[in-house]
Amino acid sequence: MGKPGKRQNKRQRLCTRFSNGDIILDRCDASTFQRAMALRGPSQSQLCGIGRCKPCTRLSLDPVAETLADPNSYGFRSARSAADAIEACFIALCQNDRAQWVLEGDIRSCFDRISHEWLLTHIPMEQAILKKWLKAGYIERRCLHATEEGTPQGGIISPVIANMTLDGLEQLLSSHFPKKGRNGGKAKVNLIRYADDFCITGASKELLEQEVKPLVEQFLRERGLELSTEKTVVTHIEQGFDFLGQTIRKYRRGKRTKFFITPSKKSVKVFLRKIRKRIKESGDLTASELIGELNPMIRGWALYHRQVVSKDIFHAADHAIFQALWRWARRRHRHKPRRWIKERYFPDKGPNRWVFTGVFKTEKGKTRVIHLLAASSIRIERHTKVKAPANPYDPAWEEYFEKRLDVRMNARLKGRRWLRHLWKEQNGLCPICNQRITKITGWHSHHILWRSKGGSDGVENRVLLHPTCHQQVHSQKLHVEKPRPVTRALRKA
Repeated sequence: MGKPGKRQNKRQRLCTRFSNGDIILDRCDASTFQRAMALRGPSQSQLCGIGRCKPCTRLSLDPVAETLADPNSYGFRSARSAADAIEACFIALCQNDRAQWVLEGDIRSCFDRISHEWLLTHIPMEQAILKKWLKAGYIERRCLHATEEGTPQGGIISPVIANMTLDGLEQLLSSHFPKKGRNGGKAKVNLIRYADDFCITGASKELLEQEVKPLVEQFLRERGLELSTEKTVVTHIEQGFDFLGQTIRKYRRGKRTKFFITPSKKSVKVFLRKIRKRIKESGDLTASELIGELNPMIRGWALYHRQVVSKDIFHAADHAIFQALWRWARRRHRHKPRRWIKERYFPDKGPNRWVFTGVFKTEKGKTRVIHLLAASSIRIERHTKVKAPANPYDPAWEEYFEKRLDVRMNARLKGRRWLRHLWKEQNGLCPICNQRITKITGWHSHHILWRSKGGSDGVENRVLLHPTCHQQVHSQKLHVEKPRPVTRALRKA
């Protein structure tokens, strides 16, 4: 009888750390969750539980989830991203002979309503641990509440469990609408899912409403979930739809059609609203300090949208940011002429004019100049979608993911520095054949300890090989040792 009392006292101590209406986010044990309010819109809010669960549970469950996952599921998975989901939409909808109708699906409060009974029956992990984690309860406004359904948003294994709950939907649709056979492919049903947001393509509106949607509702009902009636709609591709912050639409001009994926208007408005709010709240910040806060926001937003048709929108966003900064400078110096403000804050930078600039001093007392990053300066790069059945935990896919990593390294300055470092470390030689590695021979970066076996992407675990030598290493399962750096003896004067 002592343990429950101790647990209750511990929960009471946690309660005392909460003030009315104020939520303190801190670490707590697996027996109790704290709950925070997350705003999702002007009139919508969502409660998020934040609990503590051992990372080893996630590490042991993740390979199983990857093996059982739907091929076209891209959210909260290793080596996959939202860009892969957008590229899957492009492949499924871009041609004239592809599907013309889309079911935009959204699950109502997915994390909060998953059936505990279904999870305890189907999730392949120790039921005692899973049950304690699911039934832990949460604290809100100094009151302890029981959890009878759902998983906490913020728990380390919640995304994996949510994915495993929704896995199987693509297989269900494929069994009812096979792509092979006498009538194969006529339905044109494809599922693209990112976490609890998904879209399903179809040949007609009637097919999606009368056949596909009832299947999805029955699949979700077994798991204690349901579709959101407000957000689940059937749309023609020429009207366009928003998915993961992008607008996917086909434009018709006479008999010709053009397919474009662009940043959605909502995404642009939210981004500019954050920028303007930060500028207005800058207070007594100097220009250099303001640039230091704005540049990460601009870079993150532009990098997310650089895989789609976004160059014109980047220019429009740059102009809107310039207008906000010009108003900020005019407010700070109300009695100064415009030319003085322009010369102080917006000097010319080479061919670029009106670049917002700040000056600061380093710790050593040197004067440095910092410029505002322009979203239009981010290069547009088309993304290559990951293969649907690829599994980073399967040794058979090790070489495929290494090649994808090589392409990503070549496209980035940091990656090119890594390649140069590895090449110099090996003295320009392949450790398998001891021949020179050049641009003509080509190269592949090999993980000494495979990623599927827990190896890292760091330089200390990488080595450059010839493409043929790399294939030989994987086919014959050869062991590769990292070459020792060449040290040259110093000559005496």
